[in-house]
Amino acid sequence: MSNQSSRQGFASRPADPESWIKSAERKLNASAANGFTARLTIDVTPDQRARIKIVAFQRGVTVADMLRDLFAREFPITDGEKP
Repeated sequence: MSNQSSRQGFASRPADPESWIKSAERKLNASAANGFTARLTIDVTPDQRARIKIVAFQRGVTVADMLRDLFAREFPITDGEKP
């Protein structure tokens, strides 16, 4: 009963946690690479959500990356502002 299964499941720990963590960091978008992100929740209609997801898929990017790029374009950092 106390023997652990040798079967590796989806929630198993990685063999080398340090490289596993660093590999996730490489996947971050440049705008999120500063180390901190914040979750933003907005209400959209089901039709808007579908259109957003379709466009992201067509562009080959995630919805989050596409929206981060949109926000960066629409709300650029101005002089005297902290990033």
